[in-house]
Amino acid sequence: MRLSPVDLTIVVAYLIGITLFGIRFRREQHNLRDYFLAGGTAPWWALALSIVATETSTLTIIGTPALAYAGNLGFLQLVLGYLVGRAVITLVFIPHYFRGEFYTAYQLIEKRFGARMKSIAASIFLVTRAMAEGVRIAAIALVVSVVLGTAERPAVFLVTVLTLLYTFEGGMKAVIWTDVAQLTIYLTGSAVAFVLLLHRIPGGWEEVTRVAAAAGGKLRVFDFAFSLKEKYTFWSGLLGGTFLTMASHGTDQTIVQRLLAARSERESKIALLASGVIVLVQFALFLVIGVMLYVYQQHAPLLAAGEKTDRIFPAFVVREMPPGLAGLVIAAIFAVAMSNASGSLNSLAASSVIDFYRLRGKGTDQAEFLRLSRRMTLVWGAVLVLFGMVKWGPVLEAGLTVASLPFGCLLGLFLLGTLDQRATARGALFGMIAGLAVVLAVFFFTPVAFTWFVLVGAVTTYLVGWLASRLDRGGQPRPESPLPKNP
Repeated sequence: MRLSPVDLTIVVAYLIGITLFGIRFRREQHNLRDYFLAGGTAPWWALALSIVATETSTLTIIGTPALAYAGNLGFLQLVLGYLVGRAVITLVFIPHYFRGEFYTAYQLIEKRFGARMKSIAASIFLVTRAMAEGVRIAAIALVVSVVLGTAERPAVFLVTVLTLLYTFEGGMKAVIWTDVAQLTIYLTGSAVAFVLLLHRIPGGWEEVTRVAAAAGGKLRVFDFAFSLKEKYTFWSGLLGGTFLTMASHGTDQTIVQRLLAARSERESKIALLASGVIVLVQFALFLVIGVMLYVYQQHAPLLAAGEKTDRIFPAFVVREMPPGLAGLVIAAIFAVAMSNASGSLNSLAASSVIDFYRLRGKGTDQAEFLRLSRRMTLVWGAVLVLFGMVKWGPVLEAGLTVASLPFGCLLGLFLLGTLDQRATARGALFGMIAGLAVVLAVFFFTPVAFTWFVLVGAVTTYLVGWLASRLDRGGQPRPESPLPKNP
């Protein structure tokens, strides 16, 4: 079940080509604004594609079809919440981000609550992002095991190092424009897989609908039952998806950094909203592919009894796609892995340098910061490789669960900072502690689905923070200024 020489050539050519393409942006890096915000020159359409590429990962490609293969199209209910969450972010968070010269999301917290709260928020991001990205990188090992017929963990190291190389050299500008190229390859490969799969199923779409109906409604999208135990219902999707997106796209540095790289506040909002449309189409495509793979399995088995469903799409690509096309789709899988890793590396370095380094009084020399930023990119590259070697559970839901646990208290902190003018730093800290404690208790001691975790954490943090702030007589901390503007 190995790739043909033609397919391997395509994959290798892609890996080398995208790395060289990213490196060419090195000469455009002169200061922190260039390295972390692409100089504020990125057009909205490129940012929209970059946002989608960042939130898309190998988990999406192999995990989303597996969900529909084993279930139905119910995951789309969560995507509806993704759209609502983006609309809320454009109204609540983005205007605040463009009221100062910010490089990270957590400088907004510093301006509102002081340096200590900024450090806490940034620390939550660093730990959460590193772990979540580790899950995504680990998914590459699964793809390689299918492609090469063995658990080739060194491929995790190879992909991370190549991604690290162009991210280290080209900064955010390299990240954004390689994202655009990689998403184009990824969407093209996905469309090719859809068309070929439909062609390979005897009877085409009619057979898909017949078998899907006979299997108990595998094309069903909506489930209006209200249950805290079910992961994908209309209510958990709409409410849980909204809060998850508000946290992941409104408070997580990986996405916020792209929003800050826009030419203006207006273009930042357009980019975020446009990315929602692309994400909806993307998830719909891969969920339908999952249903089609279920139908195809009835005619030409791809998985043995008891084999992980996460292997179904890579198995189809390697076994059934003709030479050349299989290489294109495998290259697309590597593309989203590299795209996601590059964004995480740059944002982890940005938060490390800006949210922590300056607190130690090291000065503001731009050349020094640029050198330090590149060194921190290397450090986080090593961390991601280590996390990528960990064995996780079902990849898509494992990644979402890891991110959902601390996201709620982080979102609650940002809501306190932007919506409650009387919120104090100590009140917000009490709220975050309570929010994290409650969501961990829900995770360990209740059957509540992960789709509710962010909502529970955010609401608890906000309500406890609101009350604690009114009992706090210490008043507000004096806001600290963000980094000075570049000359």
